Amino acid sequence: MSKAPTPKKVIITGASGAIGQNLVPIMLSNGYEVQAVTRDLENARNLKWFKDVNFVQMDINQTSDGLDVNSETGIIHLAWQGLPNYKSEFHIGSNLPSNYNFLKALIERGARHVLVSGTCAEYGMQCGKIKSSAPTHPNTQYAYAKDSLHKQLRFLQQQHDFILKWARIFYIYDQVGRRTNSIISQLNKAIDSKEEDFNMSGGEQLRDYLTVEEVAQQLFYLFEDYHDGAFNICSGEPISIRRLVENHIKKRKSNIRINLGFYPYPDYEPMAFWGERDVSKSKGQQSSS
Repeated sequence: MSKAPTPKKVIITGASGAIGQNLVPIMLSNGYEVQAVTRDLENARNLKWFKDVNFVQMDINQTSDGLDVNSETGIIHLAWQGLPNYKSEFHIGSNLPSNYNFLKALIERGARHVLVSGTCAEYGMQCGKIKSSAPTHPNTQYAYAKDSLHKQLRFLQQQHDFILKWARIFYIYDQVGRRTNSIISQLNKAIDSKEEDFNMSGGEQLRDYLTVEEVAQQLFYLFEDYHDGAFNICSGEPISIRRLVENHIKKRKSNIRINLGFYPYPDYEPMAFWGERDVSKSKGQQSSS
């Protein structure tokens, strides 16, 4: 497989999502021409950089028409529907084929530089520090669909010459709460509503959290490097859910009480789980430890 220079024109799906909102400005400030794909153009008009990109309103489940694609166009595919319902059959029955067909159409039209967001959930119930070279054992429909999409795209490389960077994103710490399903978003809502207690699990799970801004930055570094492979997008440092919540409460200077053990621990996640970091500002550097 040949190495292609990093294109300066890029299509970003999910551009109006939490990660996309942070990634697009980084791409623009580094001289990229951005086509931003969204299903809700009216909502996108509220973004500060709306006029700086070519916004295309479309449902990727139906078409890729309207996108300007050739061998000089990079693809960053962040879009995925149906979350946070990780156990829905929708991911396998609908999301998997529609996302594959969308990416396949872009590749067949000439795209040679493709970055797709995966998930740490592809690793399944493995515990401890996980390398990106670890085998995948997905145990939810969402993780299975993502892992299957990755494998299908690898088979597609046998027919088309393109670079694929599969970015397994770990847990996202959105400090301002734009991700409505995140624990910090829920905590912010409870604090803003002047609630006395915040209900959560026992909080002893060890997780790997990055701010959404750091996730976007790592994705940019990954896109800039033309190395093909699977990569962890993570901090490389575990933190307990309880400590994460306590730290945010202190930052908000709130007196809300934590009600530990209100919810059971998820049955589809290990208790201790974090990634070995692959991506840094130094281009082309992947951890070898």
